[in-house]
Amino acid sequence: MIRAIVLDLDNTLTDFMKMKAAAIDAAIDGMIDAGLKLPREAVRARIDAIYQEQGLEYQRVFDELLESELGHIDPRILASGIVAYRRARESTLVLYPHVQMTLFELAKRGIRLGVVSDAPRAQVWLRLCSLSLQHVFDAVVTFEDTGERKPSQAPFREVLRRLGVEPQKALMIGDWAERDVVGASQVGIRTVFARYGDTFGTVESGADFEVNDLMELLDIVDKLNGRPLEERPKVDSSMPAGPRAPRPPGLAPTRREGA
Repeated sequence: MIRAIVLDLDNTLTDFMKMKAAAIDAAIDGMIDAGLKLPREAVRARIDAIYQEQGLEYQRVFDELLESELGHIDPRILASGIVAYRRARESTLVLYPHVQMTLFELAKRGIRLGVVSDAPRAQVWLRLCSLSLQHVFDAVVTFEDTGERKPSQAPFREVLRRLGVEPQKALMIGDWAERDVVGASQVGIRTVFARYGDTFGTVESGADFEVNDLMELLDIVDKLNGRPLEERPKVDSSMPAGPRAPRPPGLAPTRREGA
């Protein structure tokens, strides 16, 4: 009997990589418009290099960019980049299709909901609030709560403790097989691979279930709980034909980025 669902945040509830790429592009345009005399491609390459070194949650990327390229921080250029970044972030940070409806339906079934993310606490809560999800989850576990990142067992054990459920009564859904699937499996949680959010071209996820749309999670839960499957509008959850779209340049997979 499934009593709780644990969800990853980035690339499971929201398309984090799409948001990040759009925000970086906007920031570069803002800084150049404010007087940064560098080729756009060079600025992008330097930002990508900083993120590769420091992780995608690094908060001083534009400060470091200006210090390394100009030898000082021009406050007008810095502020222009930050404001442009934040505006683009707010406009492009959106939920994947059917996320709100799925979470609502799970709550109606009495399923407790949790989030496990490797991102810093402040960034997780900012994203949840921006997505109007701050009141949805019964437990939210971030990096600071255990000091360990997935696939460590610690974050999964902590979210189970907060949800008050045993591992065999929970499901974990995430887009990163090496973190979400492996980590949850180690503590005895059954797993669901969010293939719609996969940015690695994963062939074999190792998960107990795979979905191409979060709404498919409802049928998995209902089947495991012996509940009659409901008639729902048919959703084309097939993945697009052709090669998978690559990550934005410089945003290659790294074990240090938020998840």
